[in-house]
Amino acid sequence: MTTINDPAVVAEVTHLYLKYEEALCNNNLEVMDSLFWDAVEVVRFGITENLYGSEEVRNFRQNRPNPKIEREISNLKVVTFGKDAVTVTLEFRRIINGVERFGRQSQTWYRFTEGWKVVSAHVSLLPV
Repeated sequence: MTTINDPAVVAEVTHLYLKYEEALCNNNLEVMDSLFWDAVEVVRFGITENLYGSEEVRNFRQNRPNPKIEREISNLKVVTFGKDAVTVTLEFRRIINGVERFGRQSQTWYRFTEGWKVVSAHVSLLPV
């Protein structure tokens, strides 16, 4: 039977997600790249882009027009499935062009031999 929400795995991935969040807000490309799976199979659906493969994700981040992201997160949920698979979901609030916007984010993490990596990610804004 698969263990759901093993406390040690929840704590480990929560720590890694918060490391990712800090890197995202400070545009630390090295940390973000290290936490995403470096493979053609990785997918990141963003607010305005569909990215397939680690090269597309990396290129988007390097060329982002506004690399510094200021946001407040809420409802962070880390749900584990056994010892090697996790989903992370959250809601966020940002000011974009002077307008308060709300969004949501989800990530699927998998534990490889080299450690935890995001294998799929999605970010979207709710309608104004």
